[in-house]
Amino acid sequence: MKAKTIHGDSPEEIQAALRQSLSEGYLPTLAIVFISIKQDREAVSALFNREGIQVIGATSSGEFVEGHESKGGIVAMLLDLDPSSYRIILREIGDGGLQEAAADLLGQAQKAFSNPSFILLSTFHSEKGITVDGESLIHHIMELAGSEVNLFGGMAGDDITFTGTFVFADSQVTDYGIAALVLDENKIGLRGVALSGWKPIGISRTITKAVGNMVLTIDHKPALEVYLRFLGIDFASLENQINFFNTEGVHYPLQITREGKTPMFCNPIGYDEDKGALILESEIVTGAQFHFSTPPDFDIVETILEKADNLKEKTGAGADALLIFSCAGRLSALGPMAQQENDGLHEIWEVPMAGFYTYGEFGKAVHGEHEFHSTTNSWVVLTEK
Repeated sequence: MKAKTIHGDSPEEIQAALRQSLSEGYLPTLAIVFISIKQDREAVSALFNREGIQVIGATSSGEFVEGHESKGGIVAMLLDLDPSSYRIILREIGDGGLQEAAADLLGQAQKAFSNPSFILLSTFHSEKGITVDGESLIHHIMELAGSEVNLFGGMAGDDITFTGTFVFADSQVTDYGIAALVLDENKIGLRGVALSGWKPIGISRTITKAVGNMVLTIDHKPALEVYLRFLGIDFASLENQINFFNTEGVHYPLQITREGKTPMFCNPIGYDEDKGALILESEIVTGAQFHFSTPPDFDIVETILEKADNLKEKTGAGADALLIFSCAGRLSALGPMAQQENDGLHEIWEVPMAGFYTYGEFGKAVHGEHEFHSTTNSWVVLTEK
């Protein structure tokens, strides 16, 4: 497998970059595209399709390839994969909900390959405000597929506007669904890990009343008040914090305790002032225990890269392509260090790299299970066997 990356600030620039690659004799069969909602997704998909290149992609909150990072642009990973080694599936989430969509996706994948693995892209919220619960999505897939299945990816972004996210495959597009690049793992190997760096702080607390993704009370006190006191924000000044949950909230996720697993990071994405409630990005149950958390120290980049270097040495194998799904909260909290993190992973693996800043990540946790994450850098290398 040979991989190449291209980038541009318009469909025309992507077309020019693609033509340059084709003129050099490179014949990709697949393009993995990460694109700003400001760009014309249909035009980009069409220009690849005209060249006989299949497309799968997601909207982003910042996109990057090796040596380049943009906000509002387009990047693509080109692969010359044998078409018999992969399938692209797009599934809208209809009235049957996540469980039915996940089951259908898995059924199609297992029909295509005896040993499927996944690069999974999902929407986060639709233009009508309907959200996809990443934790539930991965739970349904793993419940049916088993814990050994390899799965990496991310939830689409929308340039931190919260107006609607999209995933697409060729001419298909949805703002409420999932798109999967299903790989035949007998032919294509996947290796990677998801790491956060956010640290727990203070005592364990209990969510004493929750409905869906709305937390009403923490330790029997109004959840919003408890959260703001933790941050040292005066409750009376909340109405003046217009963009608070778009900017500061992602820096201080809740670390939800999970038995036998690493904590689930869950970002506050809003509030209900009348109910004194905190709205989270995922559903939560009454009785769940958690810790507040703080952003990582400056040594987090070094830790991420050290783990990647150790995995490379342990496996003793190279790679053909690198995909990175990094939480939009990392970009907000880490600033330029987020790009250093991505470029550092590229330098370790020394292969073409593409990725985007997400609203949630899918990947392998440090203890070995594939899970839904938040605040992480989830990366995966692809290797043709």
